[in-house]
Amino acid sequence: MSAHCMLTGRQPGFGKTISHSHRRSSRRFDPNVQRKRYWLASEGRHVRLTLSTKGIRTVDSIGIEAAVARIRARGVRV
Repeated sequence: MSAHCMLTGRQPGFGKTISHSHRRSSRRFDPNVQRKRYWLASEGRHVRLTLSTKGIRTVDSIGIEAAVARIRARGVRV
């Protein structure tokens, strides 16, 4: 599963892990991404979205219709 949010665009961040001896090695900070299924009433079907937890809260506040409109405005196929 790709670690980016379809609505907010959150992606992995990159940094370093520092051990006790202070040796540094690369690591990824992945966003908390979930796959959610929503009923899209205007099209009469379910849509499955890959959303971060902030994206899920955004859908809860603005509604699925407005969220899908934002996702399509970014050029992502739903």
